[in-house]
Amino acid sequence: MAYLEDIMNSLIQKATSAGLSIINALVVLVVGLKLSKFLVNLLKKGKFFSKLDPTASSFIISLLSILMKALVFITAAVILGIPMTSFLTVLASCGVAIGLALQGALANFAGGLMLLIFKPFQVGDYIESNGLEGTVKGISVFYTVITTADNKNITLPNGNLTNSAVVNYSANNKRRISFSFSASYSADIDTVKNLLLKVASQNENVLPDPAPAAFVGEHKDSCVEYLLNVWCPTDKYWDVKLSIPEAVKKSFDENGIEIPFPQLDIHTK
Repeated sequence: MAYLEDIMNSLIQKATSAGLSIINALVVLVVGLKLSKFLVNLLKKGKFFSKLDPTASSFIISLLSILMKALVFITAAVILGIPMTSFLTVLASCGVAIGLALQGALANFAGGLMLLIFKPFQVGDYIESNGLEGTVKGISVFYTVITTADNKNITLPNGNLTNSAVVNYSANNKRRISFSFSASYSADIDTVKNLLLKVASQNENVLPDPAPAAFVGEHKDSCVEYLLNVWCPTDKYWDVKLSIPEAVKKSFDENGIEIPFPQLDIHTK
């Protein structure tokens, strides 16, 4: 009986110790994750990060968040009694499998570092890549989030962005816009060109230098195509893009310039 009592006491002690370890580990997980979140939010509002470039700030905050969470999980594992040597041995033995499983994530992480170092775009820039375009909302360790013109968020893997062409529409402070208009063959060429240039000069967002340019583009079946090139500040692109066609139509109407529609003449015998 004494032998059985010793076994029972030993089991109770081990169960109590294991239970306490589990409780402590859970407490560390809960408190640690909340504390890491609090610290990340606190760092975001700090003076250091407020002075950083938004792109670098977004990336560093994302990286610190991941490192803090990893530290919390490792601490919980140690409290549970998992030896660090065994823990590291298991990680090392599984390194190849983990590497293969996470090769996409590793590529995205490397891509994030490339974006941070070379800065092909920054937070707030309007970009296009792989047929998707929008304003860069944030660059994290693995992904870049852009917001489209109709207010949808698109998540792009950093690895794809570094391995494909990226068009940055906000890189320079001014952009050129090319317009195409049609006028009938009976319209005087110089008159049409002068009207186009007048419309461009009257638009407050069109830059005088480089000066607007109007010229004949192509002789089509039912009309003559006229091209108008204007330059504007990058942030006024859509204002000019949408206002010029309306102003040209009104100018053509006021001056009797016909905008023909496709037509076909049929001769019968």
